[in-house]
Amino acid sequence: MTNRLLFDAHLDIAWNAVCFDRDQLRPVSELRANEAGMTGKARERCTVSLPEMRTARVGVCLATVLARALPKTLPAMAEGLGAAGVRRHGPVILREDLDYANQTIACAAARAQLAYYELLEQQGHLRQIRDAETLDAAWKLWQGDEKTPAPIGYILSMEGADPIIEPSQAQWWWDHGLRTACLAHYGPSAYAMGTGGDGPLTPGGRELLREFDRLGMILDLVHTADEAFEQAMGLFAGPVFVSHANCRALVPHDRQLSDAQIRQLIERGGVIGVVADAWMIVADYAKGPGPKPAVTLAHLADHIDRICQLAGNTRHAAIGSDLDGGFGTEQTPTDLDTIADLQQLGPLLAARGYSDADIDAIFHANWLRFFREALPGVTQTDA
Repeated sequence: MTNRLLFDAHLDIAWNAVCFDRDQLRPVSELRANEAGMTGKARERCTVSLPEMRTARVGVCLATVLARALPKTLPAMAEGLGAAGVRRHGPVILREDLDYANQTIACAAARAQLAYYELLEQQGHLRQIRDAETLDAAWKLWQGDEKTPAPIGYILSMEGADPIIEPSQAQWWWDHGLRTACLAHYGPSAYAMGTGGDGPLTPGGRELLREFDRLGMILDLVHTADEAFEQAMGLFAGPVFVSHANCRALVPHDRQLSDAQIRQLIERGGVIGVVADAWMIVADYAKGPGPKPAVTLAHLADHIDRICQLAGNTRHAAIGSDLDGGFGTEQTPTDLDTIADLQQLGPLLAARGYSDADIDAIFHANWLRFFREALPGVTQTDA
């Protein structure tokens, strides 16, 4: 069976390279072997590299830059240093590979990740997508023989906007190719409350949304707290989507999208990418050691199906796998060993009565349509 072309809307490729020292040009098997004996979450268990993405037929992805600034309400960084790799400040757990003292340092860390993408592009491994025309050109390279290598197209995305030091700096990021961003990650950010609590946009967040509107930036509402989500939907006039989230009706947690939020996104023409992170796929899944419920890709298909049922069609469900997003095979469906196993979703959806056209929509055509309309430029090329 020929694998379907995939468009994955959330991969932390550069974060894994820069912060975990994973050479994304090497096979996953080699990366795992290199980490033999290492301690730390997801070591020896990675699922993504560029060769594995080619096997998966991921022709285009949203590739992130990811760095968080320490919330100003927490104590000084030098206090409370915990076990290697983790800092604790009261109830908040901070990560050595993710959290920085302030936005200036977070910006520098994110620029290092941007530099990694630029170097891979110079070497011919990646191709940056900035507008509808370059999206079509990147996708066209994947239309022919599977054995012919082509650069993987990527749309630069920012997960949590802390690396934008102030709203006016969004212009710099836009000029360097940033086309999508969400306002927060976990906890409070400079611009909004994120996952793990509820709260509003900050004044800076409102200003940043105005700047995003001016630039044509595409707003990713992932990780946005419920109150901030509602405010952003009312204030932001541009295109909105959610790169990687599942359904709160199936797994109750504020990280997930409620049915009402899904309907709002559908009304705005948005698309939602489902996530291959086990705790977000089935209810009552506890991270860490201990017994866990069985999680398979069939359970992930339940989330796709729910989005389609709420929409009444297959135009708004897609894939944003988040694989290697701080977890590995210890926290993926049992039948997913690498990103290439996302291809199993095709037969699973077919068995539920989804047509080839429906499955292609979920695998790539919905993202292609959304970004052709949302990115600068006009194109008439079909998916």
